[in-house]
Amino acid sequence: MMRTRVLMMTSAVALMAASAAVTAPAYADEAAAKKWIDSEFQPSTLSKEDQMKEMQWFIKAAEPFKGMEINAVSETLTVHEYESKTLAKAFEEITGIKVKHDIIQEGDVVEKIQTQMQSGKNVYDAWINDSDFIGTHFRYGQAVDLTDWMAGEGKDVTNPGLDVNDFIGKSFTTAPNGHLWQLPDQQFANLYWFRYDWFSNPEYKAKFKAKYGYDLGVPVNWSAYEDIADFFTNDIKEINGVRVYGHMDYGKKDPSLGWRFTDAWLSMAGNGDKGLPNGLPVDEWGIRMEGCRPVGSSVERGGDVNGPAAVYSIVKYLDWMKKYAPPQAQGMTFSESGPVPSQGNIAQQIFWYTAFTADMVKPGLPVMNADGTPKWRMAPSPHGAYWKDGMKLGYQDVGSATLLKSTPIDRRKAAWLYQQFIVSKTVSLKKSHVGLTFIRESDIWDKSFTERAPKLGGLIEFYRSPARVQWTPTGNNVPDYPKLAQLWWQNIGDASSGAKTPQAAMDSLAAAQDSVMERLEKSGVQGACGPKLNKKESAEYWFNKSAKDGNIAPQRKLANEKPKGETIDYDTLIKSWPATPPKRASLN
Repeated sequence: MMRTRVLMMTSAVALMAASAAVTAPAYADEAAAKKWIDSEFQPSTLSKEDQMKEMQWFIKAAEPFKGMEINAVSETLTVHEYESKTLAKAFEEITGIKVKHDIIQEGDVVEKIQTQMQSGKNVYDAWINDSDFIGTHFRYGQAVDLTDWMAGEGKDVTNPGLDVNDFIGKSFTTAPNGHLWQLPDQQFANLYWFRYDWFSNPEYKAKFKAKYGYDLGVPVNWSAYEDIADFFTNDIKEINGVRVYGHMDYGKKDPSLGWRFTDAWLSMAGNGDKGLPNGLPVDEWGIRMEGCRPVGSSVERGGDVNGPAAVYSIVKYLDWMKKYAPPQAQGMTFSESGPVPSQGNIAQQIFWYTAFTADMVKPGLPVMNADGTPKWRMAPSPHGAYWKDGMKLGYQDVGSATLLKSTPIDRRKAAWLYQQFIVSKTVSLKKSHVGLTFIRESDIWDKSFTERAPKLGGLIEFYRSPARVQWTPTGNNVPDYPKLAQLWWQNIGDASSGAKTPQAAMDSLAAAQDSVMERLEKSGVQGACGPKLNKKESAEYWFNKSAKDGNIAPQRKLANEKPKGETIDYDTLIKSWPATPPKRASLN
């Protein structure tokens, strides 16, 4: 009997221990937080003591969700891979919430979020979704209004230390009603890239000045970019026995060709109106908006996607690729063309993503010096002949934490905790170091980046500069990003392949965009902020109206689309930018 009682007690203890092992995830406590803070989450803008305080809040807020497994997704970027492989594990150990964070191609993220929005079936709990969707999200009502969420249903799981005003992309994820719909998780810009060592060569500088009458330097306008492209392609031709080119691009009719243009190429040319983060009433997609309603993208409806500025942008794109880029560029996609400048035979590239920085500074590359400093630099992009002061000048990718209403409330709360965790002050600076993308003003000005700046080719200087505000994502004018974005590569691809003239291609794009917006208007699915198309008028009517209203778009064709080239010395440009942080996140 005694033996039986002992066995029963032993079994009960074993059963309790096994049950505890199942229901209480390992390390979901402060010890785990301390381990991660000491071993991984350095450097940080917070002291270790303040980091622990932030983690203590996460531990407590996550208690109702311990043992839950949630699903997150984001596109294939270095910073998101770090989130998936490292931060998801840290979050589980600290909070007890397991996260399966998938990394998939950007197009697949778009397709899957469309599926969840249209079907109401919960595909993912936590989305890192481009802020290009801002116009889509606030109109369809499928995404969660984060301003309302943080003050209402999600208040108990909203970090009191979440300093939204420190996020440099806040204006990009704010709808016309002033509410925040997405929380920036990473961002990188599309800038001008050039070989600083070649541009500093006294022989090349003298030859360029003799031929063009101005200094070889960072091009301020497209005329100078074109002159520099011609100079290196046709005058210099070879450097150290290697054929060099003055330009790099890609032209294959492929979905990635759409990004080449929706990522603000038209705004660089001078398409659209003044206004930041996006032109109003006409934005860089050529879409006119009155109030919160899109009213057309064709010139005959007051838009500008097929106006002279837009057509000029396509003409220059095609001319430069044909004349100044390597012959294989025409048949390349975005991913195929990306590594080419690192091979050492490209003088400059007007359309270059700063997300490539980490791969461009690897030791041993032809574009790197032996001391670990780059032979290249990045700088603000030059603008086209139609561009005016006050317009946006380039694109900035902003992947943002997004919640959908179709996600059950408990899973949504757990997802929101994870999304806040990966952008928390405790880890955000470390994440910036890994992916070289930024979300917070306080991260950009940290001393660790001051020390690293000389090895990053101008990335830090740009993000600390006042120029940064002119680089913005797609804005509120675009009512359905997935439906409209796919039209670009299909129509501009016809121009790239030679099947259509630039004017004909943009006419087709304008008609296609208007057709999509007309269907949205008839359906009424987007409510009071959905499209309501203007009636068709002559181009002259809209040219006169924009001038009368004090706006710019659509513009008449310029008599001279190639004014005199203008450049600026890179070192002079850098010195003109402030070296101390603003008192508050006021740059954006």
